[in-house]
Amino acid sequence: MDNFIVSARKYRPSTFNSVVGQSALTITLKNAIKSNHLAHAYLFCGPRGVGKTTCARIFAKTINCQNLTADSEACNECESCVSFNEQRSYNIHELDAASNNGTDDIKSLIDQVRIPPQIGKYSVYIVDEVHMLSNAAFNAFLKTLEEPPAHAIFILATTEKHKIIPTILSRCQIYDFNRISVADTVAYLQFVAEKEGVTVDINGLNVVAQKSDGGMRDALSIFDQLVSFCGNNITYQGVIDNLNVLDYVYYFSLVDCFLKGEVNKSLLIFNEVLNKGFDGHHFITGLSSHLRDVLVSKDVETIILLEVGAGIGARYKLQALHCPVDFLFQALKISNDCDIDYRLSKNKRLLVEITLIRLCLLTNEKKKTLMDDVQPIAIHSNSATSTIPIHDNINIVPPVQKIMVTSKTSAADHAPIYQRPGSISITTSSIVLEKQETYQPKKPEELVEKNEPFAHEDLIIAWRQFANTIPEQGRIRSFILGNYPQLISKNEFEITVSNSLQEKELNRIQHEILSFVHAYLKNSLVKMTIRIMEENEKQRVNTNEERFRIMAGQNSALNTLRIGLNLEID
Repeated sequence: MDNFIVSARKYRPSTFNSVVGQSALTITLKNAIKSNHLAHAYLFCGPRGVGKTTCARIFAKTINCQNLTADSEACNECESCVSFNEQRSYNIHELDAASNNGTDDIKSLIDQVRIPPQIGKYSVYIVDEVHMLSNAAFNAFLKTLEEPPAHAIFILATTEKHKIIPTILSRCQIYDFNRISVADTVAYLQFVAEKEGVTVDINGLNVVAQKSDGGMRDALSIFDQLVSFCGNNITYQGVIDNLNVLDYVYYFSLVDCFLKGEVNKSLLIFNEVLNKGFDGHHFITGLSSHLRDVLVSKDVETIILLEVGAGIGARYKLQALHCPVDFLFQALKISNDCDIDYRLSKNKRLLVEITLIRLCLLTNEKKKTLMDDVQPIAIHSNSATSTIPIHDNINIVPPVQKIMVTSKTSAADHAPIYQRPGSISITTSSIVLEKQETYQPKKPEELVEKNEPFAHEDLIIAWRQFANTIPEQGRIRSFILGNYPQLISKNEFEITVSNSLQEKELNRIQHEILSFVHAYLKNSLVKMTIRIMEENEKQRVNTNEERFRIMAGQNSALNTLRIGLNLEID
């Protein structure tokens, strides 16, 4: 039985032309060899598994090749190439800096540099994982790296360039390797599958390419794993089962539920996902990625950003046709907020379920807004009130009298209604038509900004009224009731918060607060500022006297009660 060789080693590139996804770097190296413009030190840096060490070995073999091809590639026939391919070349030396990172190891390398090559012109020293060297080893390496013998060339490889000291960086030509794109990874996996006689599903290979995150070595390792699981026929279902990847079907079904407003089905789909062993955070991040892919599928120019197979790409295009752009924007915002809040949430499942409910309600709110224009119209006359339904093919126009739309108000409706985004309102203002003898157009002076004066007590009342519009279960309501505004000028008030998280929460609803206050105080010039409490202020507030003073400033009845009952503050 032959020894099995993993695909990452068996199909390791041996020429510059066979390197995947790094064409700019390989062309630069080939041109340097062709024109004999070789530096004495190179630094290859980039993510794992993208070809840094492979390119270093190819470069080392090529510069010592005795019969270069017309394309500046190694011939693989001369003594130097044959010895390299058989791993017995004395011109190429590799040092693993992860396990040889001390000063003595570098001194041993420096002593070895003095020996000229036996075959060829150059001795090439490849130092892998060079960022693992100690500071003393780096400093011991500096002089040799700057002025090596004419026959010595150093190639340093690392995944963490930021850990290398600047004096080393300044002595090297730096080559940054890119992550390998999904398309390039899929194409190379198809090549390997054809060589191995394995039938593959292109959609499954796209999942493998995305899972490998731009690393070809990881992609080939996953390919070997799938061959062991599926045999010689790798299917899409086999890929998602083996890699524990959430199927696209769940996300397509969820978006369909959002568009139809089917809350119950979306919750059942999420329950099925949890029963399959997937984490809620993994689910919500996948949902955000899916919504993003649907959004980029709506435009021909941005569809190139969609990195999926042709079959799944067609489904994205089809679903994008049914999704309004404003729905996708709001859905992305809601899902991203859930992603941010997931780690801090105590009840993570409930957080995701609330997110799904809000996403289902997006379309319901849109339908509700559109239906506001087709409600029955009540015409008030002196004798009686009649309700006339409006149909698409009937235009009901009073023969002579002009009408003006006004909203029915009462004393209880003095304060404007505040409705949170994504919430359900159970109150609807009825629209009535009142007869007017003559039509009066709005005068220009009525459009002037309102600027009625108000007192600090009026501001406090408006603040409390706004808090009452927020559901009692919401944490923001208690936060608002615990932070009362202070009037700092004629038309400006200030809110003092304890930390940046409270400041962020207030900034998020600042527009709703000001809209409510402007309408309540009949002053559209009111401004709101948010200030974070300083440390010395926090210490003062911790005293009982200071707490009572703040409470009494918010409600003067407390001070009256204390004086009337002759109470003392402990």
